[in-house]
Amino acid sequence: MRLGIMLGYSGARLDLPIELVQEADRMGFYVVWTAEAYGSDAVTPLTWLGALTKNIHLGTAILQMPARTPAMTAMTAMTLDELSGGRVLLGLGLSGPQVVEGWHGQPYGKPLAKTREYVSIVRAILKREQPLIHSGEHYQIPYQGADATGLGKPLKSIIHGRADMPIYLAAIGPKNVQLAAEIADGWLPVFFAPRCYDDVFKEPIEEGFAKAGGDKNIAQFDIAPTVRVVVGDDVDACRAQVKPHLALYVGGMGAKGKNFYHDLVTRYGYGEAANTIQELYLAGKKAEAIAAVPDALVDDVALCGPKERIKDLLGMWKASPVTTLNLAVDNVEGLRVVAKAW
Repeated sequence: MRLGIMLGYSGARLDLPIELVQEADRMGFYVVWTAEAYGSDAVTPLTWLGALTKNIHLGTAILQMPARTPAMTAMTAMTLDELSGGRVLLGLGLSGPQVVEGWHGQPYGKPLAKTREYVSIVRAILKREQPLIHSGEHYQIPYQGADATGLGKPLKSIIHGRADMPIYLAAIGPKNVQLAAEIADGWLPVFFAPRCYDDVFKEPIEEGFAKAGGDKNIAQFDIAPTVRVVVGDDVDACRAQVKPHLALYVGGMGAKGKNFYHDLVTRYGYGEAANTIQELYLAGKKAEAIAAVPDALVDDVALCGPKERIKDLLGMWKASPVTTLNLAVDNVEGLRVVAKAW
C-alpha cells in the first residue's frame, strides 16, 4: 500500500503548498495529484512541482478529456514525463455535463464510448507502433469530415514516450467503474467509502476485469481514492471542515436526477439525506444543506479527529483493496499522522 497527496484545484488564487509536497517527497510518498475544474489547469502546477521535487510521481486527477484532443493529452503527458524522468501518472476523466457543455462548449454525448475511444488513441500514440489512424464514432484521425481539406495524413509522435505510462480513470458510476477496470491501469474514485466496497464497487470492477480478458485482476489495478484528513481533538469541529465539500457535490453539482455524487451516496445508503441536502442546496440554503450532511457519511469517506481515532478509522481502509491512498491535507501534521499509522 502506498500513500499519495491530493492537492485538488485552485480557489480564487493559486497558492501551491510547495513545502507540503516537498515534505511528502522526502517522506517517500508515491504521488502528488493536481486537478482542474473551471479555473486552474492540472498540468501547469504539476510541472512546477515536478521541478521542485525529486522522486514523487506526478499525477493528473484529472485531465478533462473534453478540454483536449487525445493527441494533445498524449503530447502533454509525454512532455512532462520526459522532463520529470518518467514520473507521470496520467489520470483522465470526462467531468460532468455542467462543465463539459457549460465551460468547454463541447457535447457531453456518450461518455462511455467516448472514453473508450479516447484512451485507445492515447495508448496508440504512446506506443508509436505505427502512424496514428483511428476511425470511430467520436474521433476520426486523420479527420474525415465534410469540411476536411484532404491533406491530413497519419503521423507518429516525434518524441518517444513511455509506452507503458499508467493511465487512470476517474469514475464513480457502476458502468464507468467497470470501464475503468477494463481499460485503465488504475482508478481514481472520489468520496470512496471502503465500508461499501463489496456492495457498491466489487461487482463492476470484477466485470471490467472479465471484459478485459486475459488474467487481469485486482493485483494489477491501482485503486487510488482520495481521503480528506483533518486532525484535531474536537471530532465535530473536524467533521465541520469536510461537510461543506460534501454538501457542494451532493447538493450542488448537477441537477435533480443528474448528479453523480448524489447517486453515489445514495448507493452508500444515504438516499434520504442526499435528497434533503440537494433540495436545500438548490434552494440556496447552503448552511442548512451543510448541516444536513450525516456524521456517519463523513466518517465513511474522511479521516477526522484525534490521532488515535484516525488510526482506528484507517483500519477499514487497510482492510479494503485500496493500493494508493491519496491524502487531502492542509498541513504536514496530517501527512505524518497517517504515514505513522499506515
